[in-house]
Amino acid sequence: MKAIRRFTVRPVLPEPLRPLSDLARNLRWSWHTDTRELFRAVDPVAGSAECDPVRLLGAVSAGRLAELAGDTQFLRRLAEASADLRAYLDGPRWYQDRLARGAELPAAVAYFSPEFGVTAALPQYSGGLGILAGDHLKAASDLGVPLVAVGLLYRHGYFRQSLSRDGWQQEHYPVLDPNELPLTLLREADGSPSRVVLALPGGRSLHAHIWHARVGRVPLLMLDSAVEENAPGEREVTDRLYGGGSEHRLLQEMLLGIGGVRAVRTYCRLTGRPAPEVFHTNEGHAGFLGLERIRELADTGLDFDAAVEAVRAGTVFTTHTPVPAGIDRFDRELVARHLGDDGELPGVDVEHVLRLGKETYPGGEPGLFNMAVMGLRLAQRANGVSTLHGQVSREMFAGLWPGFDAAEVPITSVTNGVHAPTWVAPEILPLHGPCDGAPGGTEAADGIPDRELWELRRTLRARLVTEVRERLHAAWRDRGAQAAELGWIDGVLDPDVLTIGFARRVPSYKRLTLMLRDHDRLRELLLHPTRPVQIVVAGKAHPADDGGKRLVRELVRFSDDPRVRHRIVFLPDYGMALARNLYPGCDVWLNNPLRPLEACGTSGMKAALNGCLNLSVLDGWWDEWYEPDFGWAIPTADGSTPDEDRRDDLEAGALYELIEDRIAPRFYDRDGEGLPGRWIEMVRRTLRDLGPKVLAGRMVAEYVERLYAPAALAHRATDRGAARRLAAWKTRVRSAWPEVAVDHVEAAATDAAGGSAELGSTLVLRVRIALGELEPGDVEVQAVAGRVDAADGISDAQVFPLKPAGGQDLEGRWLYEGPLTLDRTGPYGYTVRVLPSHPLLATGAELGLVALPPDSAGDGAGLLMR
Repeated sequence: MKAIRRFTVRPVLPEPLRPLSDLARNLRWSWHTDTRELFRAVDPVAGSAECDPVRLLGAVSAGRLAELAGDTQFLRRLAEASADLRAYLDGPRWYQDRLARGAELPAAVAYFSPEFGVTAALPQYSGGLGILAGDHLKAASDLGVPLVAVGLLYRHGYFRQSLSRDGWQQEHYPVLDPNELPLTLLREADGSPSRVVLALPGGRSLHAHIWHARVGRVPLLMLDSAVEENAPGEREVTDRLYGGGSEHRLLQEMLLGIGGVRAVRTYCRLTGRPAPEVFHTNEGHAGFLGLERIRELADTGLDFDAAVEAVRAGTVFTTHTPVPAGIDRFDRELVARHLGDDGELPGVDVEHVLRLGKETYPGGEPGLFNMAVMGLRLAQRANGVSTLHGQVSREMFAGLWPGFDAAEVPITSVTNGVHAPTWVAPEILPLHGPCDGAPGGTEAADGIPDRELWELRRTLRARLVTEVRERLHAAWRDRGAQAAELGWIDGVLDPDVLTIGFARRVPSYKRLTLMLRDHDRLRELLLHPTRPVQIVVAGKAHPADDGGKRLVRELVRFSDDPRVRHRIVFLPDYGMALARNLYPGCDVWLNNPLRPLEACGTSGMKAALNGCLNLSVLDGWWDEWYEPDFGWAIPTADGSTPDEDRRDDLEAGALYELIEDRIAPRFYDRDGEGLPGRWIEMVRRTLRDLGPKVLAGRMVAEYVERLYAPAALAHRATDRGAARRLAAWKTRVRSAWPEVAVDHVEAAATDAAGGSAELGSTLVLRVRIALGELEPGDVEVQAVAGRVDAADGISDAQVFPLKPAGGQDLEGRWLYEGPLTLDRTGPYGYTVRVLPSHPLLATGAELGLVALPPDSAGDGAGLLMR
């Protein structure tokens, strides 16, 4: 029989065990080993599975609780864990130390993301974006950063993956009950649930409750539309992560952005926490948060343009996608219907809103509303997630800043990091020294002898082998196999064989099946008589991506072959629970995306923290930090051939050669004591030298110092009056800019002759500028100089400001002059430009306005140095 109603019966903990509830409800247990071990002791049988303290306490018997209440040893451990949590939550940390030293930092930061991968017990993530967001919260907690996080609570989460008998991906959507998750419903002082309400077209409303998860010191607010006040359609808005059609996604993103700001306001009102000074938009999905903040300011009488300036000053936008296809774009009319007077933002001119998301660059589609474009226009500071991705992002969005080279597009980069206590095996964690989140290096890995380090790596490999066999057995039973035909699984993998891991989402650009380009070559590697290789693969294709599902099936069918199935396995349902043992148990981590389509690729970072060596295309973070001591770079054919099949053949061939000729020989090259000395040294250098770079603590500290702190200062400087003045100034400058021109350039160099000059000499520039109705205080005049190519393009440019040299001449031109030091040899050139200048601009490129000289404006240009 099926129950007609479901509810949760909570256990009543004996008084001595009451601290267990606080420990279970704070997700710090997900990265704190001692707390997890304490919960495993509550029920050693149930606790042997992936730790979920809330479910564990809900299932433990009253008799066992009574027994623990009288166990003095357990109570002592409980008291220690409880005291440790209180000290962690209340004590000063890195951020508070910075404040004590006089640093000007934001009172609070609001961090918005469509998904959060904090723990497998709270399955609200699909892949790298969510895992990164979860690690961001944990590192912020460890550092003491006053972050408030905002997301949605998906009642079906992301899908669970299984395989059909022929290897086709199957999706399952289990129903999640918030009462069985480590969540608390946010309530008003009278006990009623707090809620946010959005207005929808046709007089409808979208209601949402606010669930609260404690991620260490960081509150995570999650909006849930499955409430009785909603009509059936609105109730399903937060049903699935990345599910539904265009309008469904639009409503999700409206709830996340607009509703999320209202949830933050409610939380701060109820708890007394300071209001955020900085809003961090993690990808364009949350971009509507800027519109809600504009509406708030409009309600106080601030006009739209001034409100935009006030909002921009305190906003940070992070883009994670390296391709335009990865950006959410909505039909312009759909957005107008939901945000007009009959929708959510009455009183705010919908045409102004639509302009924020308009693709005004060449090739843009005027009928679409681009969420990333709006995110960039509503954030004064923006970043990509690796150095290479920052470069790719500047090129991708350069059309928003016409007249500027891509290198000057105001998008910086903060390379992602990963949270060591979450991803590092407990046996490896001490080799990283203190893991309190604070940036810094460690020499702890130098203290472990070679044999001990090698035996530790074998222990982790053997643990992975055991888990793979258990998961493979369960996966085959799901595929319809009988227990009697699965005896071969007991011989799958070998704890003494070189183990390669590959696990990630399965879009085509990540090339799950590159390793299968030559089946015979791969079989030879797997079955080599003296240097065999084994491979563990996992990954999910998006439910709507049949191409990705075909790649999964191709890999599964190869791994089903009785000749190799003991050496290569595909494990379904890749998630955090599987990853925790997969990263430590692998010797080599494989990543072979199409370069440069990997924004960062943090899975290789997690592997590196466990002493696993990377084998990767030079893309994402690996392009930035690759060294031969840390692994191997797969040569790429990008740009050398337009034929995709030919490119894949070349890169697969390079992959096979690296494994066969360099990686396997090094792993199996043993000394007289049976130790692979050169391999162990690479492991040690990876832990010691690469480990500190890939930490999420380093990443969050960079966000604080390079983005959050400047954004907070800009927010404070852009008060209502300043916002009005800045908006009026921008309007005046844009109107007058067509009259701004570089009229004439004169250049004279010391020791110059015949278009050449000596290194170290000085070029004196005199420039006449037309400013029209603008004043010198409205602009900055610059010389831009550097090496030139055959087409006179300037690269590796340096900027030299020029200063006014008197008032206007008889023709109304302004004279500027300044020195240009010639500090490089070879072909060298310069130009002169005029940019808008204002104290509240973050960069001169912010308005996308620039005036350059016409070809006839000067003499002596294109100076050639010898």
